[in-house]
Amino acid sequence: MRYIFIAILFFAGCYNSVFGQVRLPKLISDGMVLQRDTDVKIWGWASKEEPILISFQGKEYKTTANSEGEWSITFSDLKPGGPYKMNLSANNEIELKDIYVGDVWLASGQSNMELPMSRVEPLYAEEIAKASNQALRFFEVPKTYDFNEAHEDLGGGEWKAVTPENIRSFSAVAYFFAKDIHERYNVPVGIVNASLGGSPVEAWISEESLKKFPAHYKEAEKFKSSTLRDSIERDDQTRIQEWYNELNKKDSGISQNWKAETGQEDAWKQMEIPGFWADEELGQKNGAVWFQKKIEVPEDWSGEEVKLLMGRIVDADSVFVNGTFVGNTTYQYPPRRYEIPAGVLKAGENLVSVRIINESGRGGFVPDKPNKLVFGEEEIDLTGIWKYKLGAEMPPLRGQTFIRWKPLGLYNAMINPLTNYRIKGAIWYQGESNTDSYDEYQELFTALIEDWRKKWGQGNFPFLYVQLTNFMESKDQPRDSNWARLREAQTQTLSVPETGMAVAIDVGEWNDIHPLNKKSVGERLAQAARNVAYDENVVPGGPLYSSFAKKGDSIVLSFENVGQGLTTGGEKNLKQFALAGKDKKFYWANAEIKGDKVIVSSPKVKNPVAVRYAWADNPEGANLCNKEGFPASPFRTDDWEK
Repeated sequence: MRYIFIAILFFAGCYNSVFGQVRLPKLISDGMVLQRDTDVKIWGWASKEEPILISFQGKEYKTTANSEGEWSITFSDLKPGGPYKMNLSANNEIELKDIYVGDVWLASGQSNMELPMSRVEPLYAEEIAKASNQALRFFEVPKTYDFNEAHEDLGGGEWKAVTPENIRSFSAVAYFFAKDIHERYNVPVGIVNASLGGSPVEAWISEESLKKFPAHYKEAEKFKSSTLRDSIERDDQTRIQEWYNELNKKDSGISQNWKAETGQEDAWKQMEIPGFWADEELGQKNGAVWFQKKIEVPEDWSGEEVKLLMGRIVDADSVFVNGTFVGNTTYQYPPRRYEIPAGVLKAGENLVSVRIINESGRGGFVPDKPNKLVFGEEEIDLTGIWKYKLGAEMPPLRGQTFIRWKPLGLYNAMINPLTNYRIKGAIWYQGESNTDSYDEYQELFTALIEDWRKKWGQGNFPFLYVQLTNFMESKDQPRDSNWARLREAQTQTLSVPETGMAVAIDVGEWNDIHPLNKKSVGERLAQAARNVAYDENVVPGGPLYSSFAKKGDSIVLSFENVGQGLTTGGEKNLKQFALAGKDKKFYWANAEIKGDKVIVSSPKVKNPVAVRYAWADNPEGANLCNKEGFPASPFRTDDWEK
């Protein structure tokens, strides 16, 4: 019997190796959305020369795997609708359920595309609570990289419909875009989200196209070495861990239990929160600084679960209430939203303690962010005077090497596996990580668009993108700006066929690179899609500068995308126009709308030669728009270098 059992196992192994089983890519799975009104490819892997039969929408499709075990079948002119089932028969059987036919959009870029609905919940709590739409589907591409090989398939992922439970993980920009498209055209919409925070444009370009950029290609070649990658990661991990070990060992706040009252608080300094301790007596120091504030809590809050909002903190924080740990965040960007567990707060005086770890730069509490306790409709303000004390001073910590952001890696692992999947077009939100190299961005971005279109092999599919928002502190006087120059490169990319741009200089936040207003961004992308992807005769966005002419001591500006006319959006005067003469010194200028033109002048510039509009990191107050409500893109008439 033993030999018979071994023989059976041997035969079973031979059977599997000879006959195999048909296998599908991760995208071809339950809940998927297939692109309507075009040729759609269904593909996979099987044993060589294995026959495959697919049944879908009452039709049967047959094919045979090639000598490499690869196979594909093409559907034509699928009409929108669903849900449907698909059955595949080979040496095994697969049934795919809950399939829809509609429009499929690829969403990509960095953190502002990645940012999920959970992060923007303060603006869209009701939207999240009521979310329910089986016709909106999202597929999250796993975040990984590979410099050595372009992947054929993804390592994971699944299609999910919009529900109150699922929506919190979906890209906020992509959700509002998809919702607008679905409501406007009454078709199912699928979003394939392949985005990664902090990623530069060159990380998303294939090896073939990256060869046009020798410096980036050289770096991609360099990081093909696993020995190098492992060495960098090991050295980073060791260096960072040693820094934190030393900090924790030196921190008096830990050894003396500053998370709770110690009776020594009278010796602490005072500081107005929010703010940065570099501006205080403590000065520019890195390491751990502790903050404490005593607050009075009403009787009806006692013992209840209460929300604690601490805005944004640079860099990392751990928060304690009455000595009980309530939450921590390890880097500066996420909003601090913590829950104080039931039973921690008591009626009367309570102590909030915050340990802030600052690795480099200016540590502290970012201004103009909510700092408060929230219980139902009641709030307790936490801004104002706090006590603080240095726990341990450390030398600045050099940041880690983000290998995943290096050229080529994200394309190979996150984009190449998608290129067989038919899409309607792409939406893109990226650029923040390239502002220091704005001069090459247009060429790189154009190369990416052309690269993806070639890889998908479906012509000039629509490519829509978001121009950088307003960010950082506004300036009193005109000056140059890397962010403005990156926006200019984005505007120039509109010369690429079948592209559209959503201007967003009015929906950012000066103190947050991740602004909450993602609905306006998604809807502006959808407006561009109406024109570029759906062939509607509509204004795709805000006014775009086209030309200028001198008229005496004034400059007359002309625009495209004027729509129903230019306007200030209800304000009395146009803002953020600057004028310069031959000395190249810019001064704030007077600007006036005359029909579909803007006349710019300044008593300080008698012979003007150049105009700039909204030319700043944060062009606060910029208000030229069309009557459709879309803001004008920033621009300059000069071609001066910095």
